Amino acid sequence: MSFFGLGGAAPQVSTEQKLKGAEAELDMITTMFNQLVDSCHRKCFDKNYSEGSLTKNESLCVDRCVSKYFDANVQVGNSMQSVGQSGTLGRGLK
Repeated sequence: MSFFGLGGAAPQVSTEQKLKGAEAELDMITTMFNQLVDSCHRKCFDKNYSEGSLTKNESLCVDRCVSKYFDANVQVGNSMQSVGQSGTLGRGLK
């Protein structure tokens, strides 16, 4: 038996909590995708569209931009996870 939720089995997550978590994750992914599109569009495309399809240079630029964006995102995520696990977040902010 658990007293004030201490010890015992792990707390149950309600369906509503799961739904809210999924919605928050979807919002985060949508925001990241929109930022990726905006950033790579600004870097890789001319303001005047002279071709109906991507040029070779545009295609290479988009490929590199997306790759770099995801690499940076993974590095930031790993760094934040390390900081969170080490407990150093917030130290030295006084």
